[in-house]
Amino acid sequence: MSTTLSKEDWLATLVGMDTTSRNSNMGLIETVRDALSAQGVDCWLTTDEKGAKANLFATLPAADGQTQGGVALSGHTDVVPVDGQDWNSDPFVLSPSKDRFYGRGTCDMKGFIATAMALVPEFLQQNRKKPIHLAFSYDEEVGCAGAPFMLRELQKRNQKIDGCVVGEPTGMRVVVAHKGINLFTCRVHGKAAHSSLTPFGCNAIEHAARLICHIRDLADHYRDTGPYDKHYDVAYSTITTNKIQGGIAVNTIPGECQFNYEFRNLPGMPGEQIQAKIQEYVNNELLPRMQKEFPDARIDISADASAPPLEASEQAAITELVRALTQDKETRKVAYGTEAGLFQELGIPTIVCGPGMIEQAHKPDEFVEFSQLNDCENFLRKLSASL
Repeated sequence: MSTTLSKEDWLATLVGMDTTSRNSNMGLIETVRDALSAQGVDCWLTTDEKGAKANLFATLPAADGQTQGGVALSGHTDVVPVDGQDWNSDPFVLSPSKDRFYGRGTCDMKGFIATAMALVPEFLQQNRKKPIHLAFSYDEEVGCAGAPFMLRELQKRNQKIDGCVVGEPTGMRVVVAHKGINLFTCRVHGKAAHSSLTPFGCNAIEHAARLICHIRDLADHYRDTGPYDKHYDVAYSTITTNKIQGGIAVNTIPGECQFNYEFRNLPGMPGEQIQAKIQEYVNNELLPRMQKEFPDARIDISADASAPPLEASEQAAITELVRALTQDKETRKVAYGTEAGLFQELGIPTIVCGPGMIEQAHKPDEFVEFSQLNDCENFLRKLSASL
């Protein structure tokens, strides 16, 4: 592959790779790695346990060879599924139309990665005093599961980074805070029996329903009493049950029921505090009630994934720099999660700013406007020139 591809060429290449989270992203990562290596850029990968997915971290040194400090440009390589969506074009073929590029991931967030990759030859020619780092992750769309492996490796390597820009779609406006996200699976184990013999069974679906209603009551409590942050579009912490399955037949009392829930907590409200309230209800009320019917009944709750909230400091150098480069002074906070909180948790000041609008993400006919990619390109040029 040529090392001097335009951002449009890079976007076509990236969109053409189906990196839905259930699939491997190795083809994309290897393509990026090979393009960087051909330009003399050192990269390292961290993989999942099966070696089917990988994060990539690369450093473009300063003019004097310095690799410590500088700014990281962060993006995730996975995309959400297109299953059941009615697209007007092949979602994995970049389709230009008027002032837009259509395709899965154009907005969220291969447009940012494509723009950064297209600028690498230019970055390498600049007389920068500080390095630029590229941090491309896997499985962000399923709970930010991949990035922690990369960040742990950063710690092992004693890699220092002064600030990070996560290029999620914000319309090239500055986002300084977002909620945390926490995903759980609950498995309710009762006792199956013929539905004519209800006293001899323990209905897992009915008891799961009690817990789901308690979760909804807790969500209503946060909605009604806060705490609140007026800068968010949804100003309070939320909890929702989003998937459930159980039962084998209409005439059989179900012995098993499984459901998934999530909560999105405001910065300053620990996720552990919310989960503790759910677990307290299970331990003190629901499980004792179940075990009166069936002593061996149990409820297992497992944490599937989590990502911490982000609350960027307005005094951080990266916040001040990005605000100056974008001329955006508005305080903007969002309900969706990103990997920014993970970088911040590691002590790397981080903000979110990237091309595209979140309203277009995850939808059929996802798109990014040409002008957004151009704005991103100009922003990254100015960012690099400031280092």
